[in-house]
Amino acid sequence: MTCAEAFNAYALRALGMGERRLPQGDIGLCEQVVLIGSGMIWNVYFGVLALSLGFFFAVALAVAKASPRRILRKPAEWFIFLFRGSPLFIQFFMAYEAFVLLPRVGVEFEILGIAIEAETRWFARAWLGALIVLFFNTSAYAAEIFYGALRSVPKGDLEAADAYGLSGWTKFRRITFPTTMRLAWPAYTNEAIFLFHATALVFFSSFPAFQQSGDALYYARYFADRTFNPFIPYPIVATYFVLLTLGIIVLFGAVNRRLNRHLPRAARPKLRIRPNLIR
Repeated sequence: MTCAEAFNAYALRALGMGERRLPQGDIGLCEQVVLIGSGMIWNVYFGVLALSLGFFFAVALAVAKASPRRILRKPAEWFIFLFRGSPLFIQFFMAYEAFVLLPRVGVEFEILGIAIEAETRWFARAWLGALIVLFFNTSAYAAEIFYGALRSVPKGDLEAADAYGLSGWTKFRRITFPTTMRLAWPAYTNEAIFLFHATALVFFSSFPAFQQSGDALYYARYFADRTFNPFIPYPIVATYFVLLTLGIIVLFGAVNRRLNRHLPRAARPKLRIRPNLIR
């Protein structure tokens, strides 16, 4: 099979399109590169959705943790402690066990006299169940980053805002939040990189793949088992993740320059990538 034929047959297999049968017999390099790249679609899916949705939840958690009101502060503190204090793989396992206990037929409830039936069987699938775990996990880590930056906002900036008559939401939107993001962005970039790397753990979790079309490691293991040579598919996976990391660095670097555009060029903080070896 040529590279063009492999691309046409397997480029979108992870989404349920194209050739359904996996390569058999003599497996070439093109088939491995294309199929593993197809599986990366799911890794990108998990990372993009968990990061984008988790950003807003993390900001809310950070603000709640910094609140003087105990009713807001304590739930945020315990949530952050729970998901930062336990391994991500255990969170996958516990979430799957909890989701499979939900009734398969769904849950019925009433709101204002209107009967609503909610599907629950999708929670035990990787595309939703694993996404929820990644969403909660990255929200907790990002919230701690944002909380530290929130506490580090210079008092002079806040006093200047008070002097201009800014208060409440206007003060937060125009002064506190932009400064928090500027201070937190380098560390948040590292969290984003780690999150995309952590999507590889979905393969090892209990959540089943969508229509037996899994992520990059799903296909890498298949090729390693079929060819008895793990030194080709797994480096391909690593290469895809390196390219993905470079893309994140470029994107988040552009945002970092945008956040610090008002500073002199010499005073603008540069991104320093510090991968987490153990989390």
